Amino acid sequence: MLSSKQLHERRSKRTRYNIKQNSHGRLRLSVHRSERNISVQIIDDKLGKTLVAASTLEEDLRKNLKTGANKDAAKTIGTLIAERAIKAGIKEVVFDRGGYIYHGRVKELAEAARAAGLSF
Repeated sequence: MLSSKQLHERRSKRTRYNIKQNSHGRLRLSVHRSERNISVQIIDDKLGKTLVAASTLEEDLRKNLKTGANKDAAKTIGTLIAERAIKAGIKEVVFDRGGYIYHGRVKELAEAARAAGLSF
């Protein structure tokens, strides 16, 4: 029987494969969620570089947020990444949820980023 970590890696690979097939050259908005924090990056896979990033570990956000592990923190990060992306000239991305299901904090982050002007 596979461990939960192995199952997560399998889901991540499957998601990433589907994104590569359907991205058509768009940048990738990658989400990482832990028990205490959430972080997100916009990655250019052709160059292998992170263009824009946001996390609940940033100093100014840590002061304003009660915790980095709730839906309010995810909304804040979603809005922040969208603002930074638009400032960098990025408007369209592909959402990479990794091995996480589209529910809870991941869903709130995605909806906040869409509401702030990012298209995916």
